[in-house]
Amino acid sequence: MRIASYNINGIKVRLPRLLEWLEETQPDVACLQEVKSQDEGFPAAEFEKIGYGAIWHGQKSFNGVAILARGAQPQETQRRLPGDEADEQARYLEADVGGVRIATIYLPNGNPLPGPKFDYKLAWMDRLRAHAAKLWALEMPVVLAGDYNVVPRACDIWSDKAMRDDALRRPESIAAYRRMLGDGWTDALASHYPAGGIWTYWDFQAGAWQQDRGFRIDHLLLSPAAADRLTACGVDKDHRGREKASDHAPTWVDLSDS
Repeated sequence: MRIASYNINGIKVRLPRLLEWLEETQPDVACLQEVKSQDEGFPAAEFEKIGYGAIWHGQKSFNGVAILARGAQPQETQRRLPGDEADEQARYLEADVGGVRIATIYLPNGNPLPGPKFDYKLAWMDRLRAHAAKLWALEMPVVLAGDYNVVPRACDIWSDKAMRDDALRRPESIAAYRRMLGDGWTDALASHYPAGGIWTYWDFQAGAWQQDRGFRIDHLLLSPAAADRLTACGVDKDHRGREKASDHAPTWVDLSDS
């Protein structure tokens, strides 16, 4: 079972690239972020044509998340991250697919800092950890996939100095991420590539893609029952280099049958 995470950065403008990736790689589940579409504008029919069922949580112009499943309909279990009834940003969606609980996550960026956006990021991470503990207690395979907007290690970025004061590399952000790992969640890519050097994002600016100046912010965290089934993981880097591509590349894990 292949579960992928893909920050598509605008589903309408990137739809040809997204459909191309789905047909070429055929992931069993695709967790999308930054859909940037209201619910009524989500192109579910396009995914149905190539055999994918979909659920989505949209928002006008920014944010927005979705889960696609090949040959199946994701069974929604949670919409919006619990813990703050006033938070209406479309950043979290969760479903069961093939006996695995899967969440798609678009964690707040947090810039500029200090300020309310960084405070919101840290509070959101605390809420995510609290909800993840409830998922852990289910003792089932769980995959928390998405754009975490956290570069967890110095080896996960082309130049640590380049973003030392950015919210993605602030000690508070890294500490919040590490607390989840301390709870027992497995960072799939870090477990298979301990030396780092695996990027999932390259900025559109300053020739970052051409110079391979990227970093790793797209993560798939696995519960013990999912980690026991992990056989491979990787990044579909070549899709980042295609015409009108997202600034992220799809990131995935393969889980063996239970």
